[in-house]
Amino acid sequence: MIKLHDKYFKPFIAAEAIDKVIGELVTKIANDLGDEIPVFVGVLNGSFMFASDFIKKYPKPCEITFIKLASYEGVKSTEDIQRLIGLTQDLTGRTVVILEDIIDTGTTLGEVHRIFKNEHVASLKIATLFHKPEAYKKDFKIHYVGMNIPNKFIVGYGLDYDNLGRDLPEIYQIKETKHMTNLVLFGPPGAGKGTQANFLKEKYNLVHISTGDVFRYNIKNETALGTLAKSFIDKGELVPDQVTIDMLNAEVEKNADANGFIFDGFPRTNAQAEALDKLMDSKDSQINAMIALEVEDEILVERLLERGKTSGRADDADESIIRNRVKEYYDKTAILKDFYTNQDKYYGVDGVGDIEAITERLSSVIDTL
Repeated sequence: MIKLHDKYFKPFIAAEAIDKVIGELVTKIANDLGDEIPVFVGVLNGSFMFASDFIKKYPKPCEITFIKLASYEGVKSTEDIQRLIGLTQDLTGRTVVILEDIIDTGTTLGEVHRIFKNEHVASLKIATLFHKPEAYKKDFKIHYVGMNIPNKFIVGYGLDYDNLGRDLPEIYQIKETKHMTNLVLFGPPGAGKGTQANFLKEKYNLVHISTGDVFRYNIKNETALGTLAKSFIDKGELVPDQVTIDMLNAEVEKNADANGFIFDGFPRTNAQAEALDKLMDSKDSQINAMIALEVEDEILVERLLERGKTSGRADDADESIIRNRVKEYYDKTAILKDFYTNQDKYYGVDGVGDIEAITERLSSVIDTL
């Protein structure tokens, strides 16, 4: 993560990937132009790195010149284009290839076409390292595109944010920070996890996402994901992690303005934890903590047997089943404890005592995040 002025940016495209894309563009253009000697025109300021690396890779004789236009203020592309530095050489009858660092709305591209309309060139080609299809508003043909990217502001490799960031050898994407508190809540059977989740979601205005509830909702309502999940369940197979992640993503999207989330029942493996990290990162957020309620086995057994007197659940009435469930919990969560400990995000909380006292212990952890 880097900070430029008042904004944060996260790594997006590595220098190696940029170099590979430029090599592919060079190959395509060189093959198309054959033995012609083209004039490459870089659009300043942003294209200076791209143009330099492109020319160094170009395998045949060529010329290069630059034009400069003003089109950006801060992070917004404006419609007000002014030609600051024009062409000084005669391009009549020449093949011209424009080298753009990025094309988003296409406003600069429109001005480029206006400039070259009166230059009597034999052929005008447009090549851009990056293109934002979602933002493009013009009808001009873009002949060569290195990479399509989302419509988010980027810096690095010649691109700037208020004059900073042009020197970076890789591309960074703006981090649209959402001030969320996202928790993974764990606890063995009988630890009171469900009760505490209800208190915490009310106290901190968080959204409680129970994987079991999400599965039941999707299957009951025959959503596309629910139908897909059921097809695996009916065959006695495990539902793929990606299906679960897609369900969780849908829940997060439904509550995009939430203060944060309590994830209950997911993740259960390292792969799932990594997938959840990626999901939250895509939302410009993160998992802040794994909080585990810790209760001695004998107390858990006692609680569940007592609950079984009124719950009607067979697995709450048999001591051997209860002990097996507790053992299975610890076997499965031990790896996750290590995963989040390595990130300094694991918090064990004493789950014995009055409900209010346990809530206070949990709150004291959350308040430090």
